[in-house]
Amino acid sequence: MSTKVDARGLSCPQPVLMTIDEIKAGASSEIEVIVDTETSKENVSRAAQSQGWQVADVREEGDEYRIVIKKD
Repeated sequence: MSTKVDARGLSCPQPVLMTIDEIKAGASSEIEVIVDTETSKENVSRAAQSQGWQVADVREEGDEYRIVIKKD
């Protein structure tokens, strides 16, 4: 089961902090993070990897990015 983090409209570090909070909650082995800036996309991806998660997919949909991260 996947968890969603909707960080659209938020500037860094908010999307990163929200993602880290969800990782630490440990409720899911897959998290979909939605952001609306290139900077947030890069920072969330880097933060997830630093926590031992893999970036499984990054999709650009209009003005937003959907980042799927997974924990093995």
